[in-house]
Amino acid sequence: MSAPAALATDRMDRVRQLLKRRETSVVLAILVVVAIATSVNSSFAFGGDGFRNLLLTPSLLIVLAVAQAIVIVSKNIDLSVSAVLGITAYATGRMFTDWPGLPVVVVVLLAVGFGALLGVVNGALVSVARVPSLVITLGTLYIFRGVDIAWAGGTRINAADLPVAFKRIGIASVVGIPVLTIVAVVVLAVVAFVLGSMRAGRELYAIGSDDDAADLYGLRVRRRVFASFVASGTLAGLAGVLFAARYATVSSTAGTGLELQAVAAAVIGGVAIAGGSGTVLGAALGAVLLTTIDRALPTVGIPDFWQQAVVGVLIIGAIVLDRVLAQRNARRLITQTEHQHGSTVAAALGEADQ
Repeated sequence: MSAPAALATDRMDRVRQLLKRRETSVVLAILVVVAIATSVNSSFAFGGDGFRNLLLTPSLLIVLAVAQAIVIVSKNIDLSVSAVLGITAYATGRMFTDWPGLPVVVVVLLAVGFGALLGVVNGALVSVARVPSLVITLGTLYIFRGVDIAWAGGTRINAADLPVAFKRIGIASVVGIPVLTIVAVVVLAVVAFVLGSMRAGRELYAIGSDDDAADLYGLRVRRRVFASFVASGTLAGLAGVLFAARYATVSSTAGTGLELQAVAAAVIGGVAIAGGSGTVLGAALGAVLLTTIDRALPTVGIPDFWQQAVVGVLIIGAIVLDRVLAQRNARRLITQTEHQHGSTVAAALGEADQ
């Protein structure tokens, strides 16, 4: 084969691989939803705040979906992310009201650190006590939420309680891109690099694929799982800070229900619920798709309550698709192994005949 022909073949293979990726199909779904909603109401994407809302609305869910993806890749789950978001958002507001002279940067760092501490609690219970993460994080979801309710009582943090510099984070833009979106993209880029290029990240995939084999291989399974929950808590804490900055009003119910949306975003984006595969980019795109659908349905005249049904269909479709692809890959590997074994036997018989 000539060099130009080989180059063309290589490019075609790359295009085929790109089209097969889950991220590509999610991007196409987002574009279809935006196109349909814009055809009904042009302000959906091209109005005064249409494009800005397209970027701003998914920001919080992107951070939570990335946090959830880190844990799911290791064959675990963190249902407490919404409660961590809620309590850190309230803690952020209380720090501004109780210590008015505290710099914004210090408050942000303390709130994110508080989220990391709650992640330590989850990680310790899962990795040391070896209790299934579904049970542990379901329990801490209620515990953290209960503490938040007891702490806040009937009060709430209002915009007047927050400094102007902090509230500006939720509304400011850089070159037309909301600051919250930039923060979400930076989080996505950093986590994608760690999971895709660093040894610690690759080990999480190995643990999620087969934790017993990873343990026999010498990987520090408990330590990696513990770190994944700490990372999840840290990002949920950051999401709590962003929540307080964006809405400037925080009650004890902040973030309620976001834990399931974060799981849905990760699964729809191609993160296998059984662990071991998927990307945080896919999880982030899943978050964008969910929030875009949430905005688009009322625009095209479909009641809001159908949004949950649509999300349910997307989750089931994603899981069925993963199952079909996994079975197809397994059959392909078996076929390749049998073909290689047959070739080896034929070669051995040929050598014996000689």
